[in-house]
Amino acid sequence: MTERTARPAPAAEAPHRPAPATLPTSVLQPLGRIGRWPRSFADRLTAPLPGVRALARLAREGAVRPRREGLRDVPLLPFEPGPLPPAGPGTVAVTWAGHASWIVRVGGLTVLTDPVWSRRIFGTPARLTPVGVRWEDLPPVDAVVISHNHFDHLDAPTLRRLPRATPVLVPAGLGRWFLRRGFTRVTELDWWEAAELGGVRFDFVPAHHWSKRTLLDTCRSLWGGWVLTDPAGHRVYFAGDTGYGHWFAEIGRRHPGIDLALLPIGAYDPRWWLSDVHTDPEEAVRAHQDLGARRMAPMHWATFVLSSEPVLEPLTRVRAAWERAGLPREDLWDLPVGGSRVLVP
Repeated sequence: MTERTARPAPAAEAPHRPAPATLPTSVLQPLGRIGRWPRSFADRLTAPLPGVRALARLAREGAVRPRREGLRDVPLLPFEPGPLPPAGPGTVAVTWAGHASWIVRVGGLTVLTDPVWSRRIFGTPARLTPVGVRWEDLPPVDAVVISHNHFDHLDAPTLRRLPRATPVLVPAGLGRWFLRRGFTRVTELDWWEAAELGGVRFDFVPAHHWSKRTLLDTCRSLWGGWVLTDPAGHRVYFAGDTGYGHWFAEIGRRHPGIDLALLPIGAYDPRWWLSDVHTDPEEAVRAHQDLGARRMAPMHWATFVLSSEPVLEPLTRVRAAWERAGLPREDLWDLPVGGSRVLVP
């Protein structure tokens, strides 16, 4: 592929678990596999979920939305919708629709990640920026990958727009949610498991996060990210929703040569509340280095107000962190909402 660069070394200060002597390969599972899972995945949590004291502190401080001055840059949020680029079977192309929603063209497939085309999601104000690609302008969708069940990543109104025969790949424990809604080609995967569709391999990998959609289903389904690999070995990592931690280095060891990492940079303030589940911009750059990825495209910002940092701050901080790390500027794909980039073989 073009634009190859030397792989940066992992950040020295990042705490990592030692690499095992031999790394097991991901287990390939059949499409349509619905597993029998434990009642809870709470044992997979990286950090304990916040308790009553933390919730009381959050209510007392009221730091859940930006202050007025933090919202004044909403008109400056980058929004530049354009036509989807042509992408043949040997090309990888990505288009940012906003938040964690990407149109990934890989191995001749069109894959949606965490598709949210709704103007509003449960518990948040309306979108700050429109969706970057109109639904009617999408090519036929060959597959959907879901990272976890939070409302800003699993949007029922958007999913209802899809043909029910669309292949959907989801975390362990989430398949029945789709089956109840009429989807017929649902595949559940555990961490380090994979499935293959049209020659493209979909590996489900860990994340530092959690799951909850109702009062009674905390951690009943798993959470994670996806590594998509085409027949030529081109590789895209979609992190989903995650805090910073040891998993990035292990993902990079098991899936070397990641060409592009789609990493979250927003919804991080206040840190005492969100550091375990959302990377800030500096941590996202460290995660990129830990992965050994060649390029990084930021996401999970400029779309929904989920936390208290100023709306434009994630972009300015990730650019500064990238420069401090001495990484090539052309490898930071800080796309506007609706923007696209292509990896050319």
